[in-house]
Amino acid sequence: MLVADTYLGHRDDDATAGAVATSDHATVVLSDTERQRSRVRTETTDGCDLGIVVARDLADGDVLEAEDGTLVVVELAAIEALVLDFADSDVSPTAALELGHAVGNRHWNLAVRDRETLFPVTDSKERMETTVAELLPADVPTRYEHVPPTTFDDEGVDHTHRDGTGMHDGGGHSHGGGHAHDHGVRTIDGGDQ
Repeated sequence: MLVADTYLGHRDDDATAGAVATSDHATVVLSDTERQRSRVRTETTDGCDLGIVVARDLADGDVLEAEDGTLVVVELAAIEALVLDFADSDVSPTAALELGHAVGNRHWNLAVRDRETLFPVTDSKERMETTVAELLPADVPTRYEHVPPTTFDDEGVDHTHRDGTGMHDGGGHSHGGGHAHDHGVRTIDGGDQ
């Protein structure tokens, strides 16, 4: 079994991209659950048995190095999301609060993109649809789409700390462990509320 236990960087980093470009690398596709584990046994896309042992959540494009020097590029499998499209709706504050209260009581993760709200499908589609249908105005269409699992990460899909400082502007507070953030609503289109 090939064991990848060293995090090299991200394929968008110049040095890491160069290493990937000049190597015969392997690729692994991880589920949302697998990417968050420190130890995973899986297979590369070409069927090689692979163990991953790293002390960090993995992101799409992360590059690992195996004990034998083989580079392993991480890809993340998309997950299905229920999308509520408020673009052509005039939702009252009361309706919005009732919907927010209902999904909050169920501890659903969510992301906001423009005038859409996305929820990862973690229950049956029918149960999720029933939950939102009772509170959703009739003029708000729903649909499903596949999105990166990082869409629902606390820090948002485009949030990185690759500079080594782990700090960013925007108010809030910091924790030990290398990052700072606020607890506002994180939108996936770049704006905070």
